[in-house]
Amino acid sequence: MRLRALLETEALGLRLLGGEDELDRTVRGVMTTDLRDPSRYLTGGELVLTGLAWRRNSADSEPFVRILASAGVAGLAAGEAELGDIPDDLVSACRRNRLPLFAVNEDVAFATITEYVVRQVSGERAGDLAAVVDRHRRLMTSGPAGGGPDVVLDLLTTDLDLRAWVLSPTGRQIAGAGEPLAPGVCATLAGEHLAAVRTGRRGPHRISIQGITYSLFPIRGAGRGPGGPGARDVRESVLSDWLLAVEADAGDWPAERLDLLQGVTQLIAVERDRRDAARTVRRRLAQEVLELVQTGAPPAEIAARLRVAAPVLLPGLGTAPHWQVVVARVDWDGGDIPGGPVAQSLLEEILVDPSVSGPEPSDRIAVAHAGDEAIALVPLPALAAEPGEEKGPDRALHADELLSAVREPLQAGLADDGRLTLGVSAAVHSAEGLRGALEEARHARRVAAARPGRVCAAGHHELASHVLLLPFVPDDVRRAFTARLLDPLRDYDRRHRAELIPTLEAFLDCDGSWTRCATRLHLHVNTLRYRVGRIEQLTGRDLSRLEDKLDFFLALRMS
Repeated sequence: MRLRALLETEALGLRLLGGEDELDRTVRGVMTTDLRDPSRYLTGGELVLTGLAWRRNSADSEPFVRILASAGVAGLAAGEAELGDIPDDLVSACRRNRLPLFAVNEDVAFATITEYVVRQVSGERAGDLAAVVDRHRRLMTSGPAGGGPDVVLDLLTTDLDLRAWVLSPTGRQIAGAGEPLAPGVCATLAGEHLAAVRTGRRGPHRISIQGITYSLFPIRGAGRGPGGPGARDVRESVLSDWLLAVEADAGDWPAERLDLLQGVTQLIAVERDRRDAARTVRRRLAQEVLELVQTGAPPAEIAARLRVAAPVLLPGLGTAPHWQVVVARVDWDGGDIPGGPVAQSLLEEILVDPSVSGPEPSDRIAVAHAGDEAIALVPLPALAAEPGEEKGPDRALHADELLSAVREPLQAGLADDGRLTLGVSAAVHSAEGLRGALEEARHARRVAAARPGRVCAAGHHELASHVLLLPFVPDDVRRAFTARLLDPLRDYDRRHRAELIPTLEAFLDCDGSWTRCATRLHLHVNTLRYRVGRIEQLTGRDLSRLEDKLDFFLALRMS
């Protein structure tokens, strides 16, 4: 707003005492002060309000005004309540320093002027930002993107004083203005957003974390999300859409500001769609390699295709990498929602290091999908080796690590009708090993599927144990087996709070050692012997026999 507008508003009770030629100055804010030197709090463009408490004699006016002029303030408004008429020395000092001076009627509170200026400036900033957002949208829909989501978030910060971040559904920060959010906060925000979407709550969704309120806005690309032409069910997009987290309570925002934030999300969605389009090449490469592997193509043909893929996924690598295969599957109750595309976009996000921000780290991941299954080819740069030693992979993926940082938000998105299972192969260094790695990852995923929980993973190292057999046991057989062994103990624990199940788990984990088990449970050995005797009495089994120990162990793993 311009200084001139202050005089045109009668309710403000302002009278111009000097500076008629400077009334077209832009007012960017307002500050009230009675400090003799307020320079540390000035950034330029303010209307400064003062009650003149800093003035002890006429010699004080010149230094005070010179400080304001040097800081680039727009104008000075002095209250008449303290001294009556504004002192001539202050009027003269303002004239010499070309600083517009207003007198504030004693019946007008500084708060009234402050509220008016803030409202006007905020409204104009919102209008300016809306125009900028509209201009960026037109440019980005017809040509290359201009800076990505960070540019838009910077506009929110500088023009509306709103700090905001773009997050993936797993809680990874894609973009942000200012300091990054803590990983735990990101995961909580993503989980709250996914839970709200799954329950059908209208946005923006609000959440308070450590005394700070955040408003969450969905970012949906073309054809995604409820009502979009490419999605019939929210479950088709809930695990792939980004979200915008704004550090503010949008509950009392006017419709104009809400519309502006919706425009911002649409602008970021354009960037999201461009990134998805850029993934097409990597997805096609993965699809071609996997088709060769599954159809039993000669290793030389697979190796040739890998040599094409390696420079795309690892530009400038120079040496053939090792590879790992990761298989993921998303299943929804009822089976009417295709899980393959959901698993594909989710796996592309999960395989990115959660500590890495920005939209581009996934450029080194190739994921294809077939049916309800998504399959990722993950290149691993080879470590330098000592003479005579074979090079090994730089850093192999581990199943538990992949899901540890994303489990919380994904469980919220899967709610009570979805399930994610994931399997990871060992690293292989040649085309000959890829087929085995694919089967290994698929078997590991089946092991994960045999476990309870909405989000489960298993790695290749688990395939060498008895656990490999569990996924192939029919569900009704598993239920009958575990019920026969464990239900008597559960019933007894409910009636007597005897903790027989925890005792059995600890006893087996300690390899049947009475001393170690008693120490772990903080029990006397005689108490432990009593509990084990009760377990044997209720089940008719003998925990000194290997066969019975193994049966109990398998029952606990399958329960």
